[in-house]
Amino acid sequence: MSEDLWTPHAPSDPEVSIPGEGADVGEVSPGSVTLIIPTFNEAGNIDELLSRLADSLPARLPCRVLFVDDSTDDTPAVIEKAALDLPFPVSVLHREQGLGGLGGAVVEGVKRADTDWIVVMDADLQHPPHLVPELVGEGERTGADLVVASRYIPGGSRAGLAGSYRIAVSRGATWLTKGLFPRALRGISDPMSGFFAMRRPVVTADALKPLGYKILLELVVRCRPARVAEVPFVFQDRYSGESKSGAREGMRFLAHLAALRSATPLARMIGFGLIGLSGFVPNLFALWLLTHAGVHYLPAEIAANQAGVLWNFVLIEALLFRDRRRHRHWADRIGRFALLANADLLLRIPLIALFVARFGMEVLPATALALVTTFVLRFAATEALVYLPRTTRTARTTRS
Repeated sequence: MSEDLWTPHAPSDPEVSIPGEGADVGEVSPGSVTLIIPTFNEAGNIDELLSRLADSLPARLPCRVLFVDDSTDDTPAVIEKAALDLPFPVSVLHREQGLGGLGGAVVEGVKRADTDWIVVMDADLQHPPHLVPELVGEGERTGADLVVASRYIPGGSRAGLAGSYRIAVSRGATWLTKGLFPRALRGISDPMSGFFAMRRPVVTADALKPLGYKILLELVVRCRPARVAEVPFVFQDRYSGESKSGAREGMRFLAHLAALRSATPLARMIGFGLIGLSGFVPNLFALWLLTHAGVHYLPAEIAANQAGVLWNFVLIEALLFRDRRRHRHWADRIGRFALLANADLLLRIPLIALFVARFGMEVLPATALALVTTFVLRFAATEALVYLPRTTRTARTTRS
């Protein structure tokens, strides 16, 4: 990762008028702003974007622009050249490895911001630059911690979304997200927006674990701003280049939703149980294949159980513990997971016998209670023995 390359500029003397409609930001004295713009091969948009920002940002708004760049083209060089004649400081942080995608780029920018406000926007001019001071001004007037530029309130429009397919996907993603996080997203009509302003003290950068490009959702769910406001905006046509969204980003978005929804132990346990139930499908299918191939039912049962174990492991890795996989090698994780899953079978039979013989329970209730008991134990053991970080020898020595 390269260091920030801040380009100093003297602020312009005359106040620049803000084009477009909106509230008069002259009624307030907005705080300082870091405008974070993540870029990936956006060289064709940079000159126009910075030109419009220069026309839109008033001199009384202390603002610096930070591009967090994952490009493989000459975008950083284009930014540095265009920044020479601007009335506000501009820097480029180029990342050799774009960890976390667009969301990860924004988090890197947040870590370097020391201003009152952070504004996040795209570089493709689908987010109109003239709304930057209005977002901050709305936050100063209302005392909001977060101000979202929304396409779905009066005065807003998703006109720049190309084609009915993208419109349907965007709307469906909005409904799904609001359905999964009704409390966190109360008062936010457009949780898929990538254009917003947030007070810097509200953001705890170390708590953020972004995956893909829906960084607003990540910020809202993990940082929980107390007060939210919205400003309408018309989603514009892309100025240059091609959209980066696609099937791969769609899958990352779904994985991100699962990770956010399973952030609490109770939610993870529920997800663990649902995934376990789904494991019966590959288990029974494998059993059917093996028995029809002439394998005796006892070894077939053991082998088929491994198919369910593998199915459960893949889904749990992708949906519940994605952010904890780095603590152990994948072979170590799957070995431990399989051991716990098969130990569950060995533990269940003695438990059923104990419940029947010692406590006089009927077989069916005893079996159900044993299933619940071993499930809770397996979930706790999976978290503790497979996905929690290793305790280092140094740490143990320090505590002793």
